[in-house]
Amino acid sequence: MFEITLDSFIRIVTVGFLAYVGLVIFLRISGKRTLTKLNAFDLVVTVALGSTLATILLSKDVSLLEGLTAFTLLIFMQYLFTLLAVHSQWFNNVIKSEPRLLFLDGQFLRNAMKKERIKEIEILQAIRNTGFGSTEKVKAVVLETDGSMSVISSEPGNTLANVKSNTETSI
Repeated sequence: MFEITLDSFIRIVTVGFLAYVGLVIFLRISGKRTLTKLNAFDLVVTVALGSTLATILLSKDVSLLEGLTAFTLLIFMQYLFTLLAVHSQWFNNVIKSEPRLLFLDGQFLRNAMKKERIKEIEILQAIRNTGFGSTEKVKAVVLETDGSMSVISSEPGNTLANVKSNTETSI
């Protein structure tokens, strides 16, 4: 359980270093979008890259080249999916959720909260995290596509253009 051989240690350090350098190079080539947290799909890619790195480091059954190939495949698939999402509204709707309005002008939107499985206390926590001590100073709270909540303190204006309300239509 607490044993490591010199060969294992050298393999982990060498392969770990090379895999990490390879991942950094691939991420720099692929651009900033690869590690964004814009939606659940992006999160899956980020987690998969981390899992792949761990597998390369700890599994003797996976070669460095196999791991680098897996990195390349994941990054290429993420690139392809985001490219398709940009050019096809249908595909974009398949892989991405829409932001949802949870709180507006002092009122909790209970139907939207129920559909998103969000409790009032979680909305209050998001409001506190932004530094507000009262819901009276908050105009709107939006559950974003990445699962975070945006708290809007001024008139939202056109920032709610693509946000679903509790009536399932965009505002």
